[in-house]
Amino acid sequence: MKGVIPSPNIWRYPQVYELENRGVDPDGVIESAMREVFDWTGSTVLDVGCGSGFHLPRFAADAARVIGVEPHPPLLELAGRRTAALTDPALRSRIEVRPGTAQRLPVWDGSIDVLHARWAYFFGPGCEPGLAEVRRVLRRGGVAFVIDNDATRSTFGGWFRRGLPSYDPLEVERFWARQGWSRRSLDIRWELPTRADFEAVVKIEFPPALAAKILAGHPGTTVDYAVNLLWTVG
Repeated sequence: MKGVIPSPNIWRYPQVYELENRGVDPDGVIESAMREVFDWTGSTVLDVGCGSGFHLPRFAADAARVIGVEPHPPLLELAGRRTAALTDPALRSRIEVRPGTAQRLPVWDGSIDVLHARWAYFFGPGCEPGLAEVRRVLRRGGVAFVIDNDATRSTFGGWFRRGLPSYDPLEVERFWARQGWSRRSLDIRWELPTRADFEAVVKIEFPPALAAKILAGHPGTTVDYAVNLLWTVG
């Protein structure tokens, strides 16, 4: 689709990214912090850049309706398969997946209570068209959440800065402040079940040479990870 920037990890390695999704934030810190801002029970939730649909059933457990939007056809197909495979018909009926982009969300004006974008508005500056769409689709009093890396700290944040030295995390924070979004930095962790899984995930997140250095110097299956929870109210 026009304007879509290919993802370097989930587009090429969806099976490994599934491992990553399962291993990120096993303590539920992000979800708890989101619910403190807005509890989506009984609400209409839009997951922008839903990928293979990992979070759709989680939202649908409490939401009245969940819409996943994804621009990449293979991932959209995986999200549809995940939904169709749900054994609870009530849960399955509350989820819908649609093709679309952050710049042109396929939903009506003012129809969304909670919008969720996890690592989809990745680099701050440049995502203004998507943020305009956020304002269009949110109901009054609704909340949009963006989950992004906090690269100013944590072991993972250090890896991230080494992998992308042109990235300026403080400028990204200033960008969101200029947009009027609130921010809370959270401490979470990756925890993979095996060393092989941990190595596979690191290898899809970083260039080969850096991944090799990371793995040589970091034993085990866990890493501390800081993220920013960003939100705005419609």
